[in-house]
Amino acid sequence: MGRGLRVAFFTMVLLGCGDDRPPRPVPVAFVNQTRHSDAALWAIWQAAQQNLAQKIDLNPVQPNVSPRILPGDSRALAVSPVQLTVAAELDVPSQELLSATGVERPDPTGMIPCPQPCDVRYATAYSRYQPEVTRYAASWESTESDFRTILEYEFENQILFALGYDTRWR
Repeated sequence: MGRGLRVAFFTMVLLGCGDDRPPRPVPVAFVNQTRHSDAALWAIWQAAQQNLAQKIDLNPVQPNVSPRILPGDSRALAVSPVQLTVAAELDVPSQELLSATGVERPDPTGMIPCPQPCDVRYATAYSRYQPEVTRYAASWESTESDFRTILEYEFENQILFALGYDTRWR
């Protein structure tokens, strides 16, 4: 057997050797980097599931268009977070916000930079889906009702993405 053929043969043998155990499932959970408990995040997640099981608004932030409201999707009740990182990000300073957008807000601004492909430069929160991440302006964490509303919306986005919906205008 030629050297190249032997190398190929042994490579195939080594690739065939492996662990016969089934792969470990990825834990269903949050990577909680908030000041709130996991139980609080689960309660917000479940509220997002319930909302989407009743109705879906696919374009709440799309300008100058009619709302695109769909019937609820009961599959939302079965979607769970898989290592979803939930974390605060420092608010953008008011001077930076003003010079970048012309929007004047006192500190804390309640806004954070929203990375591409966001349609806006700054937002109160945003989500990414691969890996699963939800970030929000740190100043919202101390206002319980606002924190809950912001995370509930972002968790809805995570659930809709997992179900295959277009989340571009959410």
